[in-house]
Amino acid sequence: MEKLVLFIAAASGLWAVCLNPERQYHFVYEQKNWTEALSHCRLYYTDLATIENMEDVKTLNDMVDLNKFDKSADSYRAWIGLYNDVSSWRWSRSDRSDEAEFRNWKPGQPDNKGGHELCAEIFVSGEWNDKPCDKTLSAICSDVRGQNETFVFINKTMTWAQAQSYCRAHHTDLASARNVSENRRVKELVPAEDRSAWIGLFRDSWKCTDGRTSTFRYWKTKEPNNQYWRENCVAAYFKHSGNWEDWNCDWKKPFVCYSDPVYKQAVRIRLEKNAHLDLNRAAVMDDMLKLVKQQLQAHGVRGDITLSWRKQSDGNVFHSDTKKTKKIKNP
Repeated sequence: MEKLVLFIAAASGLWAVCLNPERQYHFVYEQKNWTEALSHCRLYYTDLATIENMEDVKTLNDMVDLNKFDKSADSYRAWIGLYNDVSSWRWSRSDRSDEAEFRNWKPGQPDNKGGHELCAEIFVSGEWNDKPCDKTLSAICSDVRGQNETFVFINKTMTWAQAQSYCRAHHTDLASARNVSENRRVKELVPAEDRSAWIGLFRDSWKCTDGRTSTFRYWKTKEPNNQYWRENCVAAYFKHSGNWEDWNCDWKKPFVCYSDPVYKQAVRIRLEKNAHLDLNRAAVMDDMLKLVKQQLQAHGVRGDITLSWRKQSDGNVFHSDTKKTKKIKNP
């Protein structure tokens, strides 16, 4: 523990060097589909552009060169790093690992009609359909008691979120139909006059390719709309203030990448060590680098952090200092 405490004290000056680097945007005017654009950005930069606020929007609008776009009817649009995660369907009650194996969608479903269908209903036939979560339907809840599970029809129209809250408050959760037997039991509770009811299946909406959880959206009016089906990728329309539109990912367009700036700084440190500790041991040096990286992140340093030791001509990093110098005290 002594070596680690001493090293933090000596390396604290690094924190002033790397704090809060700003990302840099790069327009690529070569036309690629969304998947190709993503691969290009990850190969040559960091990722497709993530836009988190109006300041980012302004930056891109100031940077774009409209003269470099192809002058087609669908021009002046560029891919960004936002996509519709249409494969993320999962159950509200997530205590079992076999949930992904059984699906019973109606033919042609899910289709994300209108671009906002994130929740699922079950018909009297037992088939499923994706539906906007703000529509109101009756619901089917589940009651779990040990190994026994029963289903209950709720004759009350609610949005999907309201149905989930109701089921969790009065029962266990919205119903999960994870196999043929459960699906049959659930469908038998749907009255013919109701035609359908909410079940506990839902999915995520728009996600950033770099894993950020930004809630900022800058959609053009009436977007997203999934107008031509499978419009699961996002392009910014730079002849319309950079507003966003959903597009089929196979269309070829220019795109915007971003990169995290690389800051390099060499820091010389002096340590007082235990007489039995060899600072040039690989394991000791690795431990020190890991701890410094943790401390940098804890102090707000964002982006990728790569730390390494600079070896001297004899192949070692650390050398004994025989001069009379002021020692770093162990706090």
